[in-house]
Amino acid sequence: MKISVRSAVAIFCTILVLMSVEAMSQASTMSHGSFDFNTDGVIFQSADTNTRVVMRFRMQNWAIYTTKTMTDEEDLDLSAGSTDLVVRRLRLRFGGSLVDPRLTFNIQLSFTRSDIDWNDTQFPNIIRDAMIFWSFNKNLQVGFGQTKLPGNRQRVISSADLEIADRSIVNGAFTLDRDFGFQAFWRPISGDQIVNLRAAISSGDGRNQPVISGGGLAYTGRIEFLPFGAFTNGGDYFEGDLSREQKPKVSIGLSYQHNDRHTKTRGQLGKLLFQPRSADILYADGLLKYDGFSLYGEYAQRASQDPITYKDTTKKESAAVFVGNGYMVQASYIFPSMWNVAARYAVVHAGDQLAGLADYTTMTNIAGVVGYYINKHRIKTNLEIGTTRTTLHNSNDVTQFTYYSRFNMELGI
Repeated sequence: MKISVRSAVAIFCTILVLMSVEAMSQASTMSHGSFDFNTDGVIFQSADTNTRVVMRFRMQNWAIYTTKTMTDEEDLDLSAGSTDLVVRRLRLRFGGSLVDPRLTFNIQLSFTRSDIDWNDTQFPNIIRDAMIFWSFNKNLQVGFGQTKLPGNRQRVISSADLEIADRSIVNGAFTLDRDFGFQAFWRPISGDQIVNLRAAISSGDGRNQPVISGGGLAYTGRIEFLPFGAFTNGGDYFEGDLSREQKPKVSIGLSYQHNDRHTKTRGQLGKLLFQPRSADILYADGLLKYDGFSLYGEYAQRASQDPITYKDTTKKESAAVFVGNGYMVQASYIFPSMWNVAARYAVVHAGDQLAGLADYTTMTNIAGVVGYYINKHRIKTNLEIGTTRTTLHNSNDVTQFTYYSRFNMELGI
């Protein structure tokens, strides 16, 4: 039985309303229970505070103007190639603790077409996070369920905490995204210097996947080194120096994954392959923040011994693991008035193994942003101007390019 996106949203909203009414009813009958709304969100809490549920929402609206595609040999033409007026993200999030403060959970649901993998899966993939955690102490935690893997920093950072409206093309090509499995976090060194270790064993095929016959697993590890101690307010995992660090703070991260016999062109994301393939992915990233200034860079690489799969022996229809490498540099400054400026330079190189396929390109994106934080990352707006250039290696390295502008408005609690 197929369920449309509209029907799924309606069903979920009905359940949410009933749950909220029931929760408020119970709160009213419990003499010492509480119901509150503050900067954390909408909060339901038991009398003993051991059970605490926080509900939040956010929306992100875009207006994008993109010029016609041009080549270096053509005259500049800024007439419209496309316009995109869209709700990019609309999400509900629930988190908190149940029965014991050490037993916590995270649930996140998404409702827009571009946010539910519709183009790849052709069904409403609404569930983003469904994770259960147990904290032995503040430096050791394990989890089971579906959430982001410990890959590149920009992907692990919430899309609500970005300083440019969306992540880079490097993230789009190489990100690990979300997966289902076991995860662990351990901080063996803390104080003036900090070391964080993260690890995961997961399905390797992305979120909400059906049973895969003979499928392998993905093994992911990440290490982070903070030589000057912790960032203010956890600033190593939100973009822009909103906390205006009084001393320079640095974080260096390295992630690696071996994904055994995965089924999609980009590991946890992308179109289906015709046969399973294995791939190895390496990420390195670094972050510096000081007095309103932020500098971030990352490098990514994916390798596979035999990336191309074919539908049949005619080899007329193919699907390939996207192999290659990419890098990105991003800088920003937030003024005391909460206005900000940011710039990004990102490049993605497809590997030579993809020669002859449509993916055999080099893509470059350059973007500049002016924005204003109304309530830090919760309510903000910005305007982005940029260009994307694509070199077609199968067509004598002809370069095509477009210019674009993107107005972004975000609101949430």
